[in-house]
Parts: sequence; C-alpha cells; structure tokens
Amino acid sequence: MEVKASRTVLITRVESFSAAHHLHSKCLSAEENKRIFGKCNNPNGHGHNYKVEVTVRGEVNPSTGMVINLTELKEHMQEAIMKPLDHKNLDKDVPYFANIVSTTENVAIFIWDKLQKRLPPNLLYEVKVYETDKNIVIYRGE
Repeated sequence: MEVKASRTVLITRVESFSAAHHLHSKCLSAEENKRIFGKCNNPNGHGHNYKVEVTVRGEVNPSTGMVINLTELKEHMQEAIMKPLDHKNLDKDVPYFANIVSTTENVAIFIWDKLQKRLPPNLLYEVKVYETDKNIVIYRGE
C-alpha cells in the first residue's frame, strides 16, 4: 500500500459553561459605562450559557491516524475552560478579569492563552465563543 503525503486536518471539540459577569470598565466613568454597556452594566451582573468550540489544526500522524488524541484535548479544555470559568462570576472569581472587562472577546483571548500553554506548539487554530445564539466571537491568536 502506498503511503500518501501528510494531510492537514482541523478538529473541533465543543464544551459549554455557565458564568456570570458585569460589563464595566474601570477606565470609564459611570455614565460612559452605562452608555456603552447598557443593561449589561447592571451592578448585580447577569449570566450566560456559553458554548466554546476549540479547533486544532495539524498533520495526521501516520502511526496513530490522529492529529491529537481527543481524550487529551478534552482534558486540556477541562483545565483551561471548565475549571476556571464554569459556574463562576468572571469578574469576582477569575483573577484574569480583575482589571480586564469580561467581554466575550476577552473570554476568547483568556481561553486561547490558557490552551496555548497546554497544547503542543502551533496546534491551536481557533477559539470560538458563543455568548448567545446570535453573538459569537472568534479568536485565532492574532
């Protein structure tokens, strides 16, 4: 049987987590925060059921037939996403957001940075965070 040249494949795994947050920037006045963030600036916060899609990209290992063992990817996502974020108040329970506004953009960057530390170099391709069915953020480390 002839061995074909390496093939690049993208693999996506999905997880969901629930978290609360309060959109508020310490760099802005109370009036500016209210104007920019509207009802999401409610001092008592609000919550979301986030969905996260993590996509890795790499060559298929000819010995294993895999880009990454999905069990490993699941474990990395548990450590990088579920443990620090699920059922948390992002602003109060996650030190990263103490001085960073907990927008979905920044949640995607947080997840990317956590996964980058855990995955082999150049494997992580994309983090897609669904705040709602209509609000989706995509981050590719740029």
